[in-house]
Amino acid sequence: MGTRWSGHEQEEHHDDGDDHDEDDHHDDVGGGDGGHGDEDDADAEGDRGMNADLPKDWITTSVRELEQVGDIELGRGKIISQKDIDADPGDYPVYSSSAKGNGEFGRYGKYMFEEELVTWSVDGGGKFFYRPKSKFSITNVSGFLRVKAKEKIDSYYAWAHLFSIWQTMTFNYTEKLHPSILRERFSFSYPPLPEQKKIAQILSTVQRAIEEQERIIQTTTELKKALMQKLFTEGLRNEPQKQTEIGPVPESWEVVPLGTLAKVGNGSTPKRAKETYWEGGTIPWLNSTKIHDRFITEADQFVTPLAVKECHLPKVATNSLLIAITGQGKTLGNSAITRIETCINQHLAYAQFHSAKIIPDFVLWFMQTRYDYLRSIAHGGGSTKGALTCGFLKTLLIPVPSLAEQAGIAATFQTLEDKQMFAIRKQAILQDLFRTLLHELMTAKTRVDDLEIAA
Repeated sequence: MGTRWSGHEQEEHHDDGDDHDEDDHHDDVGGGDGGHGDEDDADAEGDRGMNADLPKDWITTSVRELEQVGDIELGRGKIISQKDIDADPGDYPVYSSSAKGNGEFGRYGKYMFEEELVTWSVDGGGKFFYRPKSKFSITNVSGFLRVKAKEKIDSYYAWAHLFSIWQTMTFNYTEKLHPSILRERFSFSYPPLPEQKKIAQILSTVQRAIEEQERIIQTTTELKKALMQKLFTEGLRNEPQKQTEIGPVPESWEVVPLGTLAKVGNGSTPKRAKETYWEGGTIPWLNSTKIHDRFITEADQFVTPLAVKECHLPKVATNSLLIAITGQGKTLGNSAITRIETCINQHLAYAQFHSAKIIPDFVLWFMQTRYDYLRSIAHGGGSTKGALTCGFLKTLLIPVPSLAEQAGIAATFQTLEDKQMFAIRKQAILQDLFRTLLHELMTAKTRVDDLEIAA
């Protein structure tokens, strides 16, 4: 059973000074979601969120005043290190400074709270989170707001109001959202409680729909990973396996170098200073950022026929494989299929298939399983500026089952890809709706009686 800390321990580290470092807390560094829209920052003068045009039945005050009269309580969390969690693992989430996702750092055997709260990331971007009633903890680099006057203020509404103000401000690991800043900078406007609850119902309905799409995206991602491991080692026909240089594959599959299936090369970048290479260009030209599109159907940049001629740019055929051979972050080692004829820059390699026994999309999906391997090759010898070479890519081993099995495997992944992309597009639409509703409802430009959203 989980243990709840004493009230004294909950109040530890609620000072407004510099944050204490969390021992062995190296994983808790992500989510510096600092920029939230406008150019405004935390040093702007005056409270944020004041609106002289609010209806007469709305009350406009400040976070400081609400705390002074006892309507809310502000506090900080407690130092919880990775060692603490490892020593007492459990089921209770610990939320920390990350502004990504829901801010979860780990799962612990103890908990600080069993109530509805608003929490925020003090030094990870200042993002606010609504925490429904449950057992959880927050670390010392998070703050909490407890609504005490529940007859006046709805907790979800309080979160939504603070979140809407936060979106106009900028916080990061230098400009931190200490409780003192929250008191000083944040105003608080609220309608009568019944209207707050209706606003909360509307916004939470959209938020739940967004979260549902996120679950679909995550589930589909995990399913794709599991199927890649299975299908590229076992195939679709349950036949015996054989051991190869790329691991176990079905007995009937061949394993051949990429260079025997396709022409491999890379591109280049025409001189930017030469306008005749770019101005009025009509020929697609791709850089390595397009590799993340997976299936490339359009270009953002174009070159002229003169550039192609004088710079000897290869025109890569439709349905060729593209591979990022250099790149920062996660770019290096990624692959895509181009659905258009195009030129490419020197940071991309192409495999233009000439063999009739291979389906390009099958190779694309196999290449997803080789991402870590390609990056390890590029950074061989400890290099931090690694790159893949066309010479190496020609020798890269590719499994080759029958065309029918390739088509079946490619179709399986395409179905999952289509489902995932649909969820991503739907989530983006819902996020836009949430932002619009949040602004309209928090400024009373739209009243809840004007809206009707089914739960």
